Amino acid sequence: MNRFCRRVWGWMFLDWACQPFFTLLLTFVFAPYFTSTVVGNSTLGQQYWGWMLAITGILIAVFGPILGATADRIGNIRNWITAFLSLTILCCLALWWSVPGGAIVWPLVVFGMALFAAETTAIFANAMLPSLGRERELGLISGAGWAFGYAGGIVSLTLILLFFAENEAGKTLIGNPPAFGLDAAMREGTRSAGPLTAIWIIIFMTPFFLWTSDRRQIRATGSSIAGLIKTLRGLPGNSSLFAFLGSSMLYRDALNGLYAFGGIYAAGILGWSITQIGTFGFVALVCGALCAYLGGYADRRWGPKLVIRTALLVLIAICLIVVTTNRTEVMSIPISANSFLPDSVFLICGCFIGAAGGTLQAASRTMMVYQGESDKMTEAFGLYALAGKATAFLAPLLIAVVTGMTGNQQLGITPVILLFTAGLILLNWVNSGKGIGDAT
Repeated sequence: MNRFCRRVWGWMFLDWACQPFFTLLLTFVFAPYFTSTVVGNSTLGQQYWGWMLAITGILIAVFGPILGATADRIGNIRNWITAFLSLTILCCLALWWSVPGGAIVWPLVVFGMALFAAETTAIFANAMLPSLGRERELGLISGAGWAFGYAGGIVSLTLILLFFAENEAGKTLIGNPPAFGLDAAMREGTRSAGPLTAIWIIIFMTPFFLWTSDRRQIRATGSSIAGLIKTLRGLPGNSSLFAFLGSSMLYRDALNGLYAFGGIYAAGILGWSITQIGTFGFVALVCGALCAYLGGYADRRWGPKLVIRTALLVLIAICLIVVTTNRTEVMSIPISANSFLPDSVFLICGCFIGAAGGTLQAASRTMMVYQGESDKMTEAFGLYALAGKATAFLAPLLIAVVTGMTGNQQLGITPVILLFTAGLILLNWVNSGKGIGDAT
């Protein structure tokens, strides 16, 4: 890492800058606020949110790979990142006008645009990983990047909980009204998560542009769409890569669904306030940062495949616990309605979700490096982006449909278990990843 230390830190700062969008807005603050306060009905809000995520996922699946392939041929990756980060910032600022009981379509459209821009930014950032160090260092770099990003999420979430996000009594986590005279009755403290995320991105994306140059590579030639089609046609000939793309497509979709609906689920099933959900998120992020970093060492020692498999088994077990726990039962065992046990179980589950999720994503980036050909690494990460977005709509769509059919939030979350399991099964056909081309 020494040779690329400055570039690596700049690259990791992009994770730090962007993580609050996913932490504050997608998961722990804005999403539950939208369903419980803007819509006013958690079950109906979960359906609306699911449809928005599904539509956005389809758009990312269609345009993400094309934009990535086009950027490879035009070059100037940093310019592409600047453009999509700017769109993310503008949309985050616009979320301020998502008032309690107000328009529903406005925040859905604005948030969908912000999510599209943020995810597209990640496509370009992830494709830079192979240029940041030697092959044996990539697992550590990827793990450190996720950990550093999670640390940014922890700091931003702490600030929101302590000084801005209010509970039903109009107080923050430390018992004070929202800072700067924000109106608690209009939930301005919680709504400020959007503008504060925008300001955070503006400040902390600076090290990336100062320290990290564009990838040093020869630009691809020819039609980006034609090249993408040719690559897709050749996939069945590489069984390990094909299986990994399919596996990661399913389990990353499930993980994103779990993140996106975690706060909404806790608000609807346990009746948690924004501050309680934020505390849950804080614990999950701390565990995620620690385990993503330690997972980088496990990745270097045993390879990413074992790390991925272990993380998936943990996530499946935790999801089974979550969907069988509510105010009156824990793992389907009846308890007193006034018991604090469900809250404790959910908090512990949050620790494991954060730990397994962070480790899973870091190891998956490393695995993609091992699966790709050394002289076609950008193409490989284009495929990885395509796989990540090709069914990005599936988990939220299934959650929305099952929630609507059953009218039950707990049953609505069950599709993520099936997606995690399917991803785990496909992993059996993936080479170990301890060296490019090495079979298990």
